[in-house]
Amino acid sequence: MTKEQFVEAFVARCVSVAGPTFDDGSSIADYAREVAPSYWADDHQREDGPEACADADMSYWGED
Repeated sequence: MTKEQFVEAFVARCVSVAGPTFDDGSSIADYAREVAPSYWADDHQREDGPEACADADMSYWGED
């Protein structure tokens, strides 16, 4: 899987689970495209796959 494929799969997972926007109206896809490369950059996280990484990232959303 290329970096671009990883990022797009990460974005697709976030949007499919959480919808197109956060409560404040900002784009989930834009956010996901910004953070996905940090997961790709870590070999161990990359091995988990983009969907698992997206799920892990989303598990922190809404926490103060």
